[in-house]
Amino acid sequence: MIFRNLLKLSRPRFWLYLAGPVLVGIAYGATNPGELFSVPAVALFAYFLLPANVFLYGINDIFDADVDVENPKKDEREVRYQGSMAVPIAVVLSAALGIGLLALSPNVAWPWLLGFLVLGAEYSAPPFRFKTTPLIDSISNGLYILPGAAAYAALSGSQPPLLAVAGGWLWAMAMHTFSAIPDIEPDRRAGIRTTATILGERRTLAYCALCWSLAAGCFALLDPRAGLLLLSYPALVVAWVARDVAINRAYWWYPAINTVVGMLLTVGGLWRVVRG
Repeated sequence: MIFRNLLKLSRPRFWLYLAGPVLVGIAYGATNPGELFSVPAVALFAYFLLPANVFLYGINDIFDADVDVENPKKDEREVRYQGSMAVPIAVVLSAALGIGLLALSPNVAWPWLLGFLVLGAEYSAPPFRFKTTPLIDSISNGLYILPGAAAYAALSGSQPPLLAVAGGWLWAMAMHTFSAIPDIEPDRRAGIRTTATILGERRTLAYCALCWSLAAGCFALLDPRAGLLLLSYPALVVAWVARDVAINRAYWWYPAINTVVGMLLTVGGLWRVVRG
């Protein structure tokens, strides 16, 4: 029962939000097929597939226990933290595993790994609790692309391109803020201020479309094909608004959408490696 609850707490539907960037980073950081299955590559993917999600969402649920009483997402698709000591213990162990990754990764990847642990904790936990400060809550969610940057650095031995980091960061900002739209009313009732609660649904959608468009522009400067792929995100926002699709419904489609986009980016990187 404890393992089952921890598994559900880790949001399996969203596992690839952290592990997916690792695959992209591996695909573009590797210089030969053998590196794809190197110790750093396998360790990073394994950590960000499950333990990192327990760490990130466990902290979130512990410090959002009062707020989540009003959150309808916790009724079926997610679980509410009920005070079990298993959750903080699992969070501490997951953080320890994250620190342990430093021993398996070159120094060039350390800032990205440590950045993830710090932002992942302080997004939900005091003293900063970034998620309760409008705009900062969005900006801090660049943490989702840090695993990919770490993977690229670990395999290539150099830092990832600045445009890729900027584009990924903007993408993550938009994705986070979009996912906050279904929480607008529960957050307002709980007195929580976020970018989404301040802007309201329509202006939040415009903000997301802008961030995703800028992300597409950054990637287009690296590779026009990647830029075109990322343009699908602002196009989808336009489609949701034009067809009056409920965001509470569209929100649950994004794991599949992000998986397809991430797969195409990864395949592009793998093709480069295989061709040599």
